[in-house]
Amino acid sequence: MGNGIQKLIMPKWGLSMTQGKVVEWLVAEGSVVSAGNHLVEVETDKIVGGVESPAAGTLRRHVASPGMELPVGSLLGVLADPTVPEDEIDRFIEAFLPDSSAEEQADDTPQDDFVDVGGRRLRYLKMGESGCPAILLHGFTGNLDNWLFNHATLAQDRSVYALDLPGHGQSSKDVGEGTVPALATMVLAWMDQLELRQAHLIGHSLGGSIALQCALQAAPRVRSCTLLAPAGLGREINAEYLRGIVEAGRRKELKHHLQQLYADPDRVTRQMTDDVLRYKRLDGVPTALGLLRDGLLVNEEQAHVSRDRLTVLEAPALVLWGEQDAIVPAAHSHDLPDHFEVERYADCGHMVQMEMASSVNRRVTDFLARIDALE
Repeated sequence: MGNGIQKLIMPKWGLSMTQGKVVEWLVAEGSVVSAGNHLVEVETDKIVGGVESPAAGTLRRHVASPGMELPVGSLLGVLADPTVPEDEIDRFIEAFLPDSSAEEQADDTPQDDFVDVGGRRLRYLKMGESGCPAILLHGFTGNLDNWLFNHATLAQDRSVYALDLPGHGQSSKDVGEGTVPALATMVLAWMDQLELRQAHLIGHSLGGSIALQCALQAAPRVRSCTLLAPAGLGREINAEYLRGIVEAGRRKELKHHLQQLYADPDRVTRQMTDDVLRYKRLDGVPTALGLLRDGLLVNEEQAHVSRDRLTVLEAPALVLWGEQDAIVPAAHSHDLPDHFEVERYADCGHMVQMEMASSVNRRVTDFLARIDALE
């Protein structure tokens, strides 16, 4: 930031993003904003998301107009102190060139990798190099791209691995028994293959239940558990969603189910829907998802619940939940043991790590740092 001027640029979300389309400005010119406020909505081939303000200040200029498709690193807007003259902002915009770091970010993308675990080929992506590692575990029918708003930020302080769970993404479609304990055993075996003696586990939905099971099953291996709208803390679940997401074969039908994941259904793009449809048509995927669904449900309720074992959990735990969650009730975050830290977000649905990315990133970063400092 020079002369009180701060740039707002097109971010890079995920491995494949090279450009984004400006959908609409969420904040008017002249508005005072705080760091982390969503200023402009951008659409990628994966999702519609809000670009956050890099700092507190006044949004002085909308540079990019709705409908424009721009490369990563392009100038979207300008924040500046109210005392900065308009002609100085004009000169800043005219002279702007994308940072070399932004260009490098678009070209020098971390590469995913694969490892064989018990005959299953599992895909993962690693960012960062230092500190006690963290492992990101996505939810049912998700993949490691579910962490595209979080992975790089969390990796500023440590190594962070995002895993495609068995049956998902580009990992093997062999899910074994398809139960939470079976999946937890596979995650622990994957940690063995990568020689990760201990790690912080961060799990969303099904991934949260798996993280919790790992901590109960192999306590010394789990430094902490961060659970985002996790399964496994109560019986209630939206069984209609689980059945529908597996059985839907047409775009309109599938989009209806995907929209239940978000407080704002407009976050679900046509491209996102088409990507899920293509994934579901891959060899082995329908069988894998059916086995997982059957392993997760019994009599329209969750089959695996760990709530009665939480008092013996040794790992520190953080629970984050959207109060508008239509998949797993946010009420499951109430009345947890005293050593659980809990935070709930209003106007947020099931995909808390995407819908509240900035808040989640700050909360998780602080939590992990405090846990590491105890050693």
